[in-house]
Amino acid sequence: MDATSATPTPSDAQTTRLDLQDIRARLAEKRGQAYWRSLEELAETPEFEEFLHKEFPRQAAPMLSAVDRRGFIKLLGASLALAGLTSCVRPYQQEKILPYVRAPEELIPGVPNFYASALTEGGYAKGVLVESHQGRPTKIEGNPDHPASLGATDAQMQAATLALYDPDRSQVVRNVGNATTFSAFVEAATAALNGLQGGAGLHILTETVTSPTLARQLAQLLQRYPQAQWHQFDPLWSAGAFEGARLAFGEDVAVRYDFAEADVILSLDADFLGEGPGKLAYSRAFSDRRRVHSAEDTMNRLYVVEGVPTITGGMADHRLALRPSRVEALARALAARLGVAGVSGELPEGVPEAWFEAVVEDLQNAGGRCVVVPGDAQGAAVHVLAHAINAALGSVGTTVFYTDPVVARPENQLTSLQGLVERMRAGSVQALLILGGNPVYTAPSELGFAEALANVPFSAHLSLYFDETSARTTWHVPMTHELEAWSDARAFDGTASIMQPLIEPFYNGVSPHELLAALLGDPEATAYAVVRATYEPLAEGGVDSFWRQTVYAGVINGTRLEPKEVSFRAGALQELPAAAPVEGLELAFRLDPNVLDGRYANNGWLQELPKPFSKLTWDNAALVAPALAERQRLSNGDLITLGVDGRSLEVPIWIMPGQADGLVVLHLGYGREYAGRIGNGAGFNSYLLRTSAGLWHTGNVQLSRARGSYRLVSTALHHALDTDGVRNRHIIRHGTLEELKAEPEHPHFVHPVAHHASDLYPDWTYEGRAWAMVVDMNVCTGCNACITACQAENNIPIVGKREVGVGREMHWIRVDAYFGGSVDDPEFYHQPMMCQHCEKAPCEPVCPVAATVHDHEGLNVMVYNRCVGTRYCSNNCPYKVRRFNFLQYAELDENSLAMLANPNVTVRSRGVMEKCTYCLQRIKAATIRAGNENRPVRDGEIVTACEAACPTNAIVFGDMNDPESRVAQLRGSVLNYSLLDELNTHPRTTYLAKLTNPHPALSERATGAH
Repeated sequence: MDATSATPTPSDAQTTRLDLQDIRARLAEKRGQAYWRSLEELAETPEFEEFLHKEFPRQAAPMLSAVDRRGFIKLLGASLALAGLTSCVRPYQQEKILPYVRAPEELIPGVPNFYASALTEGGYAKGVLVESHQGRPTKIEGNPDHPASLGATDAQMQAATLALYDPDRSQVVRNVGNATTFSAFVEAATAALNGLQGGAGLHILTETVTSPTLARQLAQLLQRYPQAQWHQFDPLWSAGAFEGARLAFGEDVAVRYDFAEADVILSLDADFLGEGPGKLAYSRAFSDRRRVHSAEDTMNRLYVVEGVPTITGGMADHRLALRPSRVEALARALAARLGVAGVSGELPEGVPEAWFEAVVEDLQNAGGRCVVVPGDAQGAAVHVLAHAINAALGSVGTTVFYTDPVVARPENQLTSLQGLVERMRAGSVQALLILGGNPVYTAPSELGFAEALANVPFSAHLSLYFDETSARTTWHVPMTHELEAWSDARAFDGTASIMQPLIEPFYNGVSPHELLAALLGDPEATAYAVVRATYEPLAEGGVDSFWRQTVYAGVINGTRLEPKEVSFRAGALQELPAAAPVEGLELAFRLDPNVLDGRYANNGWLQELPKPFSKLTWDNAALVAPALAERQRLSNGDLITLGVDGRSLEVPIWIMPGQADGLVVLHLGYGREYAGRIGNGAGFNSYLLRTSAGLWHTGNVQLSRARGSYRLVSTALHHALDTDGVRNRHIIRHGTLEELKAEPEHPHFVHPVAHHASDLYPDWTYEGRAWAMVVDMNVCTGCNACITACQAENNIPIVGKREVGVGREMHWIRVDAYFGGSVDDPEFYHQPMMCQHCEKAPCEPVCPVAATVHDHEGLNVMVYNRCVGTRYCSNNCPYKVRRFNFLQYAELDENSLAMLANPNVTVRSRGVMEKCTYCLQRIKAATIRAGNENRPVRDGEIVTACEAACPTNAIVFGDMNDPESRVAQLRGSVLNYSLLDELNTHPRTTYLAKLTNPHPALSERATGAH
């Protein structure tokens, strides 16, 4: 099979080629610590200089006079509605849903209700509170009572409301492409199943299932059809974690970590802060051990081994770039050194002896308060070795816990899928029900799932979109969104959550519970009744009261899986022969930080969200190390052809500082054909090279240069903080914990600057409240949740790839990524940048119509109906945080997307300046509420959208005039500093300098020359 990508879009302009030798020379000439955001900045390319000093780069089209159809759709901010909302809707019985904490009450116009529910990813639940305005879900917040979210969210959770209203979602039942009804499907499916003797030939394919109700229904279906078979396949599933646990303990167990108790952490290719069902809870626990406000505080120490930069690696005190195939050899050497019996091994190439000895010393000295975390992309051997190391270190019961499986059906999903495809090819599958997922797109390429599916007489696919799999099944049934239907799911620790709907399905959707109920002979059953029936046996003191309290809280008490004792199986390590070394170039597959495996490909918010390190938008690329690019004479955007086992893919490259040499990384989730009008054609389909033998990495990869180039758009060139051509203004300030302890009163790396006693403009005294914000750089992981939260809260549109390419993205908050040191082994820094709300704001005196002004509480606010679009304020802003909507990006038509807008925030038409307002609407709502109750606003009562979303509590907002407030106390920290304070703008947003906790023997590169 030979696979190639779609024809590349030609570059809009010829970009300057990067000379890596010249870049290294320029970096070597810099004095002291150098911070940079892109290789183009180091090379001082014409493109970077134009973005730096000109409002209109030469790539900017005059006013986009010619835009293709796809580009036009993107400029509107999301898809346009194609059909009405009431055609052929399945009748639904009216049911009451229950708001969070308080009993149901009459809707009050302008006052939203919040409902506890959950969203799933990879089958696992993350608790949410959904804001609803008069029946319209508009915003997602984390549920503080849910163990998987603890009040935080990620970018995908924030973008769920956009997916809810996406008019590209499937809206009609189809039979071989023709529109029909759900009742017709039930009749055909029932006839097909009844024609099978005992269900012989019936197969069901799902993604990972943790839902107790769905598992119960599937068990009932298998009981009715005893010869039927249930298979699972989810691209987010980890084969290594599953097989590793089974080999290590002889049984299926789930692993849970307690990072709050870990003094030393070693990550073996595990991005535990950025991926996985426990990432939000893990981020909170990890960051609580990194939070330092004075010299008396302590920190944990994090070692990370990884091939490509991740947000976990960006937080490391010591990071080692290592090809994925060499991680197992490192784990064997570590196990042998720590005294694990039956293991031997030598350090692989690329691991310094001093680095290894420092890890061993720290783990041994931790006294069990340490943890080794294997990555989901690693094989079973690494997981078995990690279990053995944790046991040898005494970590089990302190930082590592084992429980019964969270998933309803533990199995090797790859083997299960392979068996299904074999039966499909042999013609023994007579009926196939696919509940969710998109296996035609995501299954390993050598299986040929689509070709095998053609042999199945009756096949049905339940999904949100008419996607690649739906186009090849005989029946397609539109599925309800998770905010439209009752359901349940378990969190990473086993806690069960009730998922309640916020709105009736308006796209003809059917929930999996309703579909299975219909096949079980009850086509009138509702998801509410099915889910409630699951928990009736648990009710104590009456079903109604139990149900009401459970739905209020969003979690079911007593369902958390308790730790269990397990025994490491003798001989487990001997059954794992050492993996053969990978020769030549290596290829790794990773989930995309935004669209994951492709399930969010049609979500414009996530497509336009800059990725954490490359800052690429609307695309994926083949990431390569600078050394590899230098040898191959490659530059950003050059097209290459990757070959693996007779398959090939043409894809552009992007040079990634800090990536392991000899490694090419492809992110999954792009190159879709049936994603919807936003996702179709975006990026390149990496699944075409992904096989069962190399789900996450493979060797023997051929790389050759292809003709032409492809324009990749990265925001790393945009909004550089360079005023009057002066560089290195101490934007990033960092040091080590030891440096803070040596200078606890005035640490030298913070660079305190004395403000002028007086200047041209008189100071204003705030007698009442004075709002301010502090961002703790020490715990910000750069996860981007704040960006999407701000977008959802403030009705911020997307603009499309072409407009982003000329610097017109509209995000009110961005997360700048800075590199420090060399291009091959850099340090990483993340800095959220929103409006600084300067006390003496440079934007205000230059506005000819007083559209940007100060209010009596110190906020720099915008009066939209005054703004005439001169953009003088943007030119005068040294922080580059003001946005001008050149075109009509916002969706103003009356369609489903109009229901998404926050009614408390203006939907701006073209021609006005926009920026962060510290969520003024939330400030006013809390102030009015406090006034009505005749009390002052409490500290912490006002939570901005970015603050609420942050998994690590890196953002704190409050009244700096209140000495007891959190923000006032943080502003008094010796680590507090403001950006560009030499300009005397007196920002209300300040930052806490970043600290690292390096091992003394390895501390040279971690002590910054500032």
